[in-house]
Amino acid sequence: MRAGCVLVAALAALSAYYVYLPLPGTVSEPWKLMLLDATFRAAQQACHLVHYLRLSHHLIVLNNLICTFDKLKSVSSEDINITDAVFDGVEVRVFNPPAKGDEELKRSVFYIHGGGWALASARISLYHNLCRVMAESLNAVVVSVEYRLVPEVRFPEQFYDALRAAKYFLQPEVLAEYSVDPSRIAISGDSAGGNLAAAVCQQLSKEEDLPIRPKLQALIYPVLQAFDFNTPSYQQNMNMPVLPRYVMINYWIDYFNGNYDFAHSLLINNHTALDVGQALSFRGRLNWTALLPSSFKKNYKPVVQTTGRAEIIKEIPALLDVRAVPLLADNETLQLQPKTYMLTCENDVLRDDGVMYAKRLENAGVEVTLDHFDDCFHGCMIFTTWPTDFSAGVQTRNSYIRWLDENL
Repeated sequence: MRAGCVLVAALAALSAYYVYLPLPGTVSEPWKLMLLDATFRAAQQACHLVHYLRLSHHLIVLNNLICTFDKLKSVSSEDINITDAVFDGVEVRVFNPPAKGDEELKRSVFYIHGGGWALASARISLYHNLCRVMAESLNAVVVSVEYRLVPEVRFPEQFYDALRAAKYFLQPEVLAEYSVDPSRIAISGDSAGGNLAAAVCQQLSKEEDLPIRPKLQALIYPVLQAFDFNTPSYQQNMNMPVLPRYVMINYWIDYFNGNYDFAHSLLINNHTALDVGQALSFRGRLNWTALLPSSFKKNYKPVVQTTGRAEIIKEIPALLDVRAVPLLADNETLQLQPKTYMLTCENDVLRDDGVMYAKRLENAGVEVTLDHFDDCFHGCMIFTTWPTDFSAGVQTRNSYIRWLDENL
């Protein structure tokens, strides 16, 4: 009996040790976040073991786990017509509310989900519920894109999937089919989906023969650059749930089908050292010492290596491809971008990506709303239903929808 009690106590202690993470005092619902992070870490480690045994790719296993344990808990809404369709070869899910009163045309949001270009789906409950709530709250047609994932395809295929679906949707006859007002369309996305949304917006702005363009872009804690993994937010939040710095670097490597041996060099910015000639022309576009407010810079210092590894850029040129890293776009492209909403979270390695892009857009003459949350974390906006319901999720989702309602 005593041995059993000791074993239970030891297991409890080990579990607490595994779950516990020191978090900033401002983080909303810290213990719930620790539990979410511990669950995700455990799943990742199990999937890496499967990968190590060469049974399957770890991202395929992890995504299957997510989809298997995900139970569609959408609040029923008979008013929203939800259908699956194919836009120029790309699967989408369309949320279409009925017209209200004498309204003939509705506004619309073209949404691209996050997940490191490798995880999640437009069909899982987290994104299904988000898009349903958006359609209902805004009385808008919401198109959620089911782009192909890593490792099935790598960059630039995710970008091309999102771009093809967007261009198809923006055709006058397609908008008419869904009763969408062509002057009231937003392109939006979170995390890796925010990356794709920004890249698609940039590409659409350059296409001269496009008759209809989005009125707005709304980016939710987007990942926008792989140039500097030592911005203040990357340094401050390097071990923060649910996206530690090393995990984000691995997502980039997987997206580009790169070599994991480069991970440490990327972490210390060896790929963009002063002697890496390909990176020199982009350095001024990502000068966070000039683009970030002092409250974000704090006492952090830039990490710029004198001597680096130029072979990384030669082997993975997409690290400097603006279709993958929209923050490195030139000013001429930024001037063409639509009115922008940018949501950032303090406890997120990607905070500074969003803030720098907002500042660069503002400097280029674009009207920008920066919506920053001091107590929130990466990914929080999709966590609004039990058992992963966070007040941070409801708070950010409501603020995002409110902005769309006022501006779309």
